[in-house]
Amino acid sequence: MAQLDTDVVVVGAGPVGLILAGELRAGGAQVTVLERLAEPTTESRASVLHARTMELLHERGLLDRFGPLPDAGPGHFGGIRLDLGEAGDSPYAGQWKAPQTRVEAVLGEWARELGAEVWRGHTVTGLVEAPDRVHVVATAPDGGRLRLAAAYVVGCDGEESAVRRLAGFDFPGAGPTKELLRADLAGIDVRERRFERHPNGVANARRGPDGVTRIMVHAFDRVPGTSRSPAFTEVCAVWARVTGEDISGARPVWVNAFHNARRQAARYRKGRVFLAGDAAHVQLPVGGQALNLGLQDAMELGGTLAAHLSGRAGAELLDTYHAIRHPVGARVLANIEAQAQLLFGGPEVDALRAVFRELLEIPVARRHLGAMISGLDGGGPAAPGARGRAVPEAPAPIRQHITHRRITMGKLTGKTALVTGSSRGIGRATAIRLAREGALVAVHCSGNREAAEETVTAIEKEGGRAFSVLAELGVPGDVHELFLGLERELKERTGATTLDILVNNAGVMGGVNPEDLTPEQFDRLFAVNAKAPYFLVQRALSNLPDGGRIINISSGLTRVANPQEVAYAMTKGAIDQLTLHFAKHLGPRGITVNSVGPGITDNGSPVFDNPEAVTAMAGYSVFNRVGEARDIADVVAFLASDDSRWITGSYLDASGGTLLGG
Repeated sequence: MAQLDTDVVVVGAGPVGLILAGELRAGGAQVTVLERLAEPTTESRASVLHARTMELLHERGLLDRFGPLPDAGPGHFGGIRLDLGEAGDSPYAGQWKAPQTRVEAVLGEWARELGAEVWRGHTVTGLVEAPDRVHVVATAPDGGRLRLAAAYVVGCDGEESAVRRLAGFDFPGAGPTKELLRADLAGIDVRERRFERHPNGVANARRGPDGVTRIMVHAFDRVPGTSRSPAFTEVCAVWARVTGEDISGARPVWVNAFHNARRQAARYRKGRVFLAGDAAHVQLPVGGQALNLGLQDAMELGGTLAAHLSGRAGAELLDTYHAIRHPVGARVLANIEAQAQLLFGGPEVDALRAVFRELLEIPVARRHLGAMISGLDGGGPAAPGARGRAVPEAPAPIRQHITHRRITMGKLTGKTALVTGSSRGIGRATAIRLAREGALVAVHCSGNREAAEETVTAIEKEGGRAFSVLAELGVPGDVHELFLGLERELKERTGATTLDILVNNAGVMGGVNPEDLTPEQFDRLFAVNAKAPYFLVQRALSNLPDGGRIINISSGLTRVANPQEVAYAMTKGAIDQLTLHFAKHLGPRGITVNSVGPGITDNGSPVFDNPEAVTAMAGYSVFNRVGEARDIADVVAFLASDDSRWITGSYLDASGGTLLGG
């Protein structure tokens, strides 16, 4: 039996073991990593990094090694949309796409550069602790036996940890009650969805940039199985039962199952043996928290253990690892269990989910949960130079650095709104105004997604909620495409497809002499300005609840003449008729329908940069100024609120007195 000595034996060459090895080498300790797998895994079980982990990687100079990391999207709490970008003032607020395979490759390269030895194909079979040493016995790839003597051993070998078992750690908790099947599929186009609830279960599907779609499915009545590698046919059967869709024609790249077992080691240290990552705690891997929790365990332990081994700190420092990280782990396991109930519970949790959706309308609640998931609410490892501290009497205090944005608790809190053509001008001002009153706003654009996202960003900076929807109006299938995207996003964020407020704002102008107008131009004006609003209202009737609001943007040109805009004015006259007749039709449901007639309004067009032109246009208003987009937005917000409940079928003159005459 070959025998070697080292300072620390790390068991497990996953992300947690590799970053621990690098931390130890950076602190001057000799490290040997033992890994039972002969080659690195090709499976990316985890795929996101959170803000606190990103901060810690940056502090260690590791972040640049990953290259640009794509934004992984907003995040969720128990399947209810939660934008982690609101979590705090971290420059990395949000979540970032980093497949486990990439994380392992980067951390492995870093650890080896620092001198860590990584021995693959070695399975740990024995662990004996002596007063000043721990003896580790492992089976080598050739079947021979290896004995290592180390000052300390750290188990980073996952939820089935051999180190935890051999060292006799207590591992209390609860076994699995719910199961999620997961598969990466190639060669098939599966509609994307985010924790979509069905009568028989929950389904999720996201397509990656490589064309591979990751699906996850949970059947409410399914009992967790014993195998973590179910057959693909089994996944297909459960997917079909939940969604009604056939995915059997796909090529499975990877298939596995996971469950909601919840266990945590009673102590993270037992003599000369430590646990980190999933060896210390087992939890449902929801939202990427398991990987981030484990990485932060390792970064806390690495600096602490290296400081002691180098003589910079006494043995008493070693107990701070458990004192700091165990409460953090317990907190994460508790929030994951809460999410498991919200995510995988059947109809019995629908009322609870509805309450959580209401709570997540409150910015402070969103920030609180976002900071908890992102690790920005405290408990994260100290910076590399902050070692040698005394043993704390209590867990480390929560870091108070969350930016508190303006809280919007307005008249539209809990409402949803669609504003067409809201990437600029009156539409953009209206979207921002409705969001200030608390509405979740769908920002629609016909083609300029970047401009729509600017509107969304402006809303979110004020603490509001919004998302963009792209669909060109005035073309076949326009309304269907718009509502397909709208309902998908509403379902993701609210759990339903209810639309409380529809603002028909999108429109195009003519600007052509009556003699020069072509049939094609005429048809285009009516397709966008009159036909699309009609069918948007028609399509929205199944989404609008009783008491909903429809607001149509008309024009003062339906009351005064401008020959260059005769066809445009005709389309807005149609809008006024749509308003009048639908108001009577929808009155029994308490849905109000009104139109707003702006006058000359600064919509950002180049003409408004010309002082002489602006002065001339201002003369049409009794207030001697041109209108601003917010002037119209405030009128729309009034009509969208309960304050306007006794007004319907009306044309509200918002022209600044232009129609009062000379």
